[in-house]
Parts: sequence; structure tokens; C-alpha cells
Amino acid sequence: MADEFHVIGSRDEYDEAVERIAGGEGPVAVDAERASGFRYSQRAYLIQLYRRGAGTFLFDPTELDGFDDLQSVIHGVEWDLHAASQDLACLREVGLDPERIFDTELAARLLGMPRVGLASVVEELLGIRLAKEHSAADWSTRPLPQPWLRYAALDVELLVDVRDQLAERLDEAGKSAIAAEEFEATIRREAKPPAAEPWRRLSGIHSLRSPRNLAVARSLWQARDALAADVDTAPGRLIPDASILAVAKSLPESKRALADLKAFNGRASRTELDRWWAAIEAARTAEPPATRVPSDAPPPPRSWAARNPEADARLRLAKAALADVAERMDMPVENLLTPDHLRRVAWHPPVEPTAERLAEALAELGARPWQLEATAQIIADAFVKAAQSLEDAAHEAS
Repeated sequence: MADEFHVIGSRDEYDEAVERIAGGEGPVAVDAERASGFRYSQRAYLIQLYRRGAGTFLFDPTELDGFDDLQSVIHGVEWDLHAASQDLACLREVGLDPERIFDTELAARLLGMPRVGLASVVEELLGIRLAKEHSAADWSTRPLPQPWLRYAALDVELLVDVRDQLAERLDEAGKSAIAAEEFEATIRREAKPPAAEPWRRLSGIHSLRSPRNLAVARSLWQARDALAADVDTAPGRLIPDASILAVAKSLPESKRALADLKAFNGRASRTELDRWWAAIEAARTAEPPATRVPSDAPPPPRSWAARNPEADARLRLAKAALADVAERMDMPVENLLTPDHLRRVAWHPPVEPTAERLAEALAELGARPWQLEATAQIIADAFVKAAQSLEDAAHEAS
């Protein structure tokens, strides 16, 4: 491992790196660093790549005008990533898109490893302890300090070795085919469409009950989001969600009252006071938002017993049955089947809840073939058992 790390930001350096990577062998380890919590965008501020026979490369995507040449060299090669779903979007944003991947975090989950963070997996498999003190750093900082670059380089330099160890364990556990389906699904998974009303993701929004309170929260969120985008700063660094909620609850009657509100804080709470007050005043005349948003998702399971006892019984018995299957397969139950998929078929089961019909419904939701094989019959049996238990209870009551 090099003592000094250099960030590639010029075309000549980039061309040389691409040539060396093309001359390497085997898969490429890829990682990206963003500035979440510091910047508005989720763009990559550093892209790391390692390939045996080529070495480690740290690219500055803010200085380079594209990655077409690199993409053409590594597109057909296996990419090794840890928690790939976290990085694929920002990699694709700069034109880097894999054809096939090996996700070391997902592999660790499928193997039932107790801790699946990269540092934990590296320590268990390779006996090397990684320091993670820079994981939450502001990677938009320039120049990037050498300790940060060393940390970033290690994330990829060890990844191929980790991949080999995990692949061997998957093969021994008979889970290689399962992993391949999961990796393919990760690549093919479509990005979620933008929320129709993203302001409703405000932390604590459910504590606001009246349309007027919600209107103020919405207006302040929109004003904050516009400013955050303009100055490329994470919205919460301007004014935190808690401040927006405090204002929406107290409904200050004047700009002075807003300024005097102690719970209204953040680096821009006073410097942008006119902006926030304008947002509050705009909320007074705006069409108030609905207090509830229509959704096709089932309600929270805690309300099922009162609202839909049949669905509640189906969910409880199916969850217990799947927990047993997950334990036998030595993996987290959420990897055996996405919990939301189970909730949806329990709340709205097929007219004929056979294993075949349930498999069709789960596949439509996005369940993979191996998941259907492992769970559809188990869920069908649990649904039958739930119906029988309710019938028995009704018979005893009568």
C-alpha cells in the first residue's frame, strides 16, 4: 500500500490510469464517497478503484469531464462493491454503470454474518482492523487530507480479497445461486420515483394535526429546500427539521416572534429570517395540504388486530413461519423476503391464496425466484392455519 495517495484530476493522469486498469486482471473493486449531511446533492466527490495487477486509483469526478473510457474498459468486468445500492446512483450519474456485480455486504447478510459493515467483515475474514473515523467526513473538501485518502484507498484495496473469501463461503453454503440472483436484482432495481410531496418526510411530521400547521411546515420546507439547492448545502445544516416543526406548532404571529423562538435554530435561522417569515406568510393564503395522504400501502401492523383481524392473523403466523425458515437458512428474515412484500400479501391476499397464486403476487412485487421457492408454500400454509384458527375461535365463541 502506498504511503502517499494522489487524486487523479487531469486528463493525462486519467488516460494513464485507464490504460493501467485495462492491463490488470480479475474484478475491479469500486467505491464512492459523497458528502451526505454537508452538500445538497448526492454526487460522488471521490471514486476509488482497485484491480489486481493495476493498483489503486482515486479519481476526482468534480475535475474530470467524463468516465467513458473507463466505463468501456471495465463495463464487462465484475465490479466488487460493499452495499452497492448506496453507490450505484452516484456512479451512474458520472457514466459508470456495471454489467455484473459482487456485493460484499449483501453476501455477508446471506451468509448470516453477525456484523456486515465493511470494517467488521474485513476483520472477520482477513484479520485486519480498519479505522472508520472518516466515514462521515465532508468529501467535498479540497484538497482532501492524506489520512482521508488512505482510508478511502483501503476500502477498495482489500475488497477483492474479501470477495474471494465470501464467494468461497457462499459456495460451501450452497448459496452462490441465491447471491447471483440478489446481485442481479440490485443492478436491475429501478430508482424510486421522487415523492409527490417530499416535505412530508419531515421528521416528526405526524405530530402536526391541523391543515394550518401542515401548511406552515410545507412552506418552510420548500423555502429551505430551494435555498439548500441554490447554495449546495444539506438542508438540515440551514435549519433542522426540529426547527420547522417548532415553528409549525407555535405559529408565530410576527417576524419578531419568529426570531425570539428559541427552538428555531440552525446556521441560517437568523441570517435568512426574511426568507422564513415570507414562507410563513405565504402559508396563510396557500391551499392547505390534506391531513392524510392516500396510499396503497397497508396500514401499520399495530392497527391490524382492530381493523382487520384476518389479516393480522395471517401476518403473525406467516412472520413466525418465515423466521423459522430464515433461521434454518442462516440469514436475516428481511433478506429471505422483504417485509413489505409479506405485509402486502397478508393485507390483500390473492382470491385463492395458494402457493402458486402467492408466488405470482410476490413476484409482481419484486421477489426473486429463490425467495418464492423458499417462502410461497410456507406463507400459503400459514394463511390456511390463520383462517382455521379464526374459524375455531368463532365456533368456540358461539
